[in-house]
Amino acid sequence: MKKLKRPVIGILLISSPRFRNLGEGTEHDFFYKRKELVADDLCSRMDFADLIFPGVVYTREELAAAMDAFSQGHPDMIFVSFLSWSDDFAWIRFLRDMAPIPVLFATIVQPKQSFADSMTEDRFVEFLAAGGLVGSQEASGSMARFQRPMMKQVTGLIDHVIRETRQFARICALRSELRHANFGLLPSYNEVMWATYIDPYALFMHMGPELRFLSVPQLLDEIEALPCQEVDGAVANLLEQYPGDDTVQPDKMRASVAASMALEKLARRFQVEMLVLNDLDIGLLTKVGLRPGFTPLPGTDDVMVVPEGDIGAGLACYLLNKLSGQPVNFIEPFYIDYDDNTFTAGHAGPQDYTSPGSKTRISEDTRFAKTSYKYAGAPFTWNVIAPGEKTMVHISQDKGSFKIAVAVVDALECEHFLAGYSHGILRPRIPATEFFGELLNFGVTQHYGLTDGNWAEEVAAFAKLMGFACLELF
Repeated sequence: MKKLKRPVIGILLISSPRFRNLGEGTEHDFFYKRKELVADDLCSRMDFADLIFPGVVYTREELAAAMDAFSQGHPDMIFVSFLSWSDDFAWIRFLRDMAPIPVLFATIVQPKQSFADSMTEDRFVEFLAAGGLVGSQEASGSMARFQRPMMKQVTGLIDHVIRETRQFARICALRSELRHANFGLLPSYNEVMWATYIDPYALFMHMGPELRFLSVPQLLDEIEALPCQEVDGAVANLLEQYPGDDTVQPDKMRASVAASMALEKLARRFQVEMLVLNDLDIGLLTKVGLRPGFTPLPGTDDVMVVPEGDIGAGLACYLLNKLSGQPVNFIEPFYIDYDDNTFTAGHAGPQDYTSPGSKTRISEDTRFAKTSYKYAGAPFTWNVIAPGEKTMVHISQDKGSFKIAVAVVDALECEHFLAGYSHGILRPRIPATEFFGELLNFGVTQHYGLTDGNWAEEVAAFAKLMGFACLELF
């Protein structure tokens, strides 16, 4: 999939009209010129985002113009800071009239003030200019009264505020992308895993993606339309990149690659980024004769495919991919090795096998090798999870909304040892029994996304932004 988009931030800096023209002829000039320098410095530090900055707001008219600029520019979030003491009229109108949007309310603290006293006019204006704390405290009372959703408060030195703004901007950009994303379900939920069911209306209302329902006949049409040369080229490419064992049969390999290619083409046809496949569906297995085992195909990264009809787990994988920009494994924990404080996890079926450092072989899908399906045992990319620090995320429905569990674990070096399942050995940062006790008390399903690196703070911040229950195991 495409990388997380560059955030767009609206900048709302508020100051008092009573101070605006003070300081004429002083060493540091007018009050408003001093604040323009502050604004310029702040904006220059936000080079990680595109900014909508309509200028420092002093009057009702300037506030109205700022909100118009935000409405037209569609920012992912709005950064708000009081530059001095201020009247209430601007802030309370913003709280009342601005459409729902994430807001970061920042109180920026100076390590040392630039004045020792207020005995001259210049130093008196500097004293007034240092009064953002007064404005912030007054503003906080209105924040408590209005109780707008998606508001975050940060107080600290400028470097701390900028770090928090960068992180908040990323999760706000993720929120925006979800609201414009399309997910696909082919062809249905997994009827033996009711706990994984997601209400499509709740998905759209609370998270954003539109769910598009795709069918096995549509997939068959895509398979039929594939050019032979394209399929043959993909087969050759895979066999060149990954070793195949003696279970691989050429006709079944070709059929699995073709079905995988058709899945991706069908997703693109319907502008779907995340395709949730019920790979255990009887219609799929009887009509297609296998479950596709080669997504993403070499050279493609615009469609993610996850198995077992679990949209919540698909969301977890989508979030991790967007935040990390890296491949994501779809896993379920199988069992705990108590003495080693590890658990073995993985999954059969479609799996992103492209993570650097992981081990991939092409081998028989042993789960279906002895069935009567046309391409029984058709091969797949048998992947062993790369070692290193990982972020592990679960998402499922929770009383009409959603819940998120996020953990940091370590993947250990290992070889292929579970036939038919992409897999790995993972170690939590706490005792494994305590780890799963927390998850079971929280109430999860068996599926998680897993990716390289530590993205836990951002995932937890996203859950808080969205108002979701969140279990943090990091």
